[in-house]
Parts: sequence; C-alpha cells; structure tokens
Amino acid sequence: MTFRLAPSMTADTQFFWDGAKDGRLFIQRCGACAVLRHPPRPMCPHCHSLEWDVVEASGHGTIYSLVMPRHPPLPFFDDGYIVVLVELEEGVRLVSNLVDVAPDDASIGMRVQVRFDAFDGDVVLPVFVPEVLA
Repeated sequence: MTFRLAPSMTADTQFFWDGAKDGRLFIQRCGACAVLRHPPRPMCPHCHSLEWDVVEASGHGTIYSLVMPRHPPLPFFDDGYIVVLVELEEGVRLVSNLVDVAPDDASIGMRVQVRFDAFDGDVVLPVFVPEVLA
C-alpha cells in the first residue's frame, strides 16, 4: 500500500480539495477583477481584493516544466516518479505528478489531462496523464 502525505487544507484551499474528491478541478478567481490564480490565497495579487469565487477548469493543459527527483528517495513514491508544472488551458499553472507514462517519454510541451487518484482511502489528488486524442 502506498501512503501519501495528506494536503494541508485551509479556508482558502478547502474548495480545491473538496472538488478533487468529487472529480472536479476548481481554480480560484478574483471576485473584483476576475483574474484566475493558483495556488489559492486570500488576496488577489493583481488588485488586492479579498473577494473570490471558483471556476471549474477543463483539466486539459501542457507540461510547462518537469523534473524526476532521485534523491532523497521518498517512501510514498515509486522510483521514477515525475513532477510536472502543468499550464492549464485557462492560463494558470499547477504542480502535480505525471502518471502512466515512462520517464523517457515525458517531455515539455506534452499535452496532458487531469485524472483524480485516491490514496489511503480519503486523500484524492489531481494527477495528469497524456491527453487522449480523438
């Protein structure tokens, strides 16, 4: 069994983790200027408003950057895991993992889509897989 660290949840991030449990990818949006932002935070970095709501992201994006950490090994990751910075179609970037692809096949610019994986029964994390082209 793979154990993962549970994400820390605050009043500003609860919507994101609740959405993940429902298989939905939510992004915070400023209530004043409508700029999307991730990671979630209490104040808009553009207009300094404290008002916000959320929008549902498409879950599709492009790998902006990637890394394959080697040391120190972490007990909750298999060797060869891939950490990615995904630029979503909506323009925000989020850090996640790329799964179901060999490390040598992962590349910057690769089209990906979100998938929600459950760990330890109640931890649900958005991860990314190569986009399926129709």
